[in-house]
This record gives sequence, C-alpha cells and structure tokens, in this order.
Amino acid sequence: MSREFRELCETLGVVQSVGRTGSCHDNAVAESFWATVKREMISRFRFATRDEARRVITLWVTHHNGLRQHSSTNNMSPIEWELQFAQRQFQAA
Repeated sequence: MSREFRELCETLGVVQSVGRTGSCHDNAVAESFWATVKREMISRFRFATRDEARRVITLWVTHHNGLRQHSSTNNMSPIEWELQFAQRQFQAA
C-alpha cells in the first residue's frame, strides 16, 4: 500500500479495496485456485521451456475456468452458470 501506488490509483480513478486485517477470507478463492494449479499441473509435469509451461498451463486454466464443474456453482461449469444467470436476469427484466 505504498504512497506512490495509492496516488497512481487515485490518478487513474481506481478504487482500492482492502479487507480486514487478519481475515482469512480475503484471498481464499485465489489461494485455492493457485493450490489447484500447483497440485494438478506444476508438480506433475516437467516442462522443457517456459513457453511450453505457459502454453500448457494456459490450456489448463482455460479448461478449469470455462468447462470444469465447480462445487461453488452447484456443480455447473462457469460458462453454464453465467448463461443461466444471464437468462434469469433477462427473464426478470
């Protein structure tokens, strides 16, 4: 939370958000995601180059975010959840 960074955010119109100190929920989703990336991809494979690692991990993330079912979305893929959400919003309008 450096002064220079805060000033840059203010100049660009970016509103910063910081959770309560000591809250274990601030980064829970991100931490869970990166733990899954490490467990399912990084620790299982040896990549010959950084470029290969970037390509393979990008494909995995695309699958994880777009197609893989998540318990947090009632076992729907994020795409399926987004479509259902949009449909509910349209019907409510």
